[in-house]
Amino acid sequence: MLTRIERADFTNPRLGVFLRAHLDDLAPTAPPESRHALDFAALQSPDVRLWTASMGEEIVATAALAALEPGHEELKSMRTDPSLRGQGIATQLLDHLVRDCLARKVRRISLETGSSDFFTAARALYAKAGFVGCAPFGKYKEDPNSVFMTKTL
Repeated sequence: MLTRIERADFTNPRLGVFLRAHLDDLAPTAPPESRHALDFAALQSPDVRLWTASMGEEIVATAALAALEPGHEELKSMRTDPSLRGQGIATQLLDHLVRDCLARKVRRISLETGSSDFFTAARALYAKAGFVGCAPFGKYKEDPNSVFMTKTL
């Protein structure tokens, strides 16, 4: 499947709709204190790099990298349109982010994802891409609703 991956255009109204759907999808999966997705404003922070994957004019996936410390970034806001999951879009986008990290000499990517069944496919995607379980990183603390993973590049 051919998708166009590019840095997010925050003036595109479709982006806000897509990201709002992401937060809405996550709302029932854990209590508020255990949900760590970045909102629209936080994704525009200078230390965050957000990409979109599009097919035609439609945004079909998003993913972001947020700086943690020199050489270490966090994967954030990864979502594929539910109607298109299982078609390799997330793998394409994740591969793109890894290449971006390598080009910028980032040596480690970590992530937090949910522990519930809703996140089973996400955890499998990350494991297939070489991410392994790890302790909480950055400002995270142990949480039964969270799974922490990392990948050394």
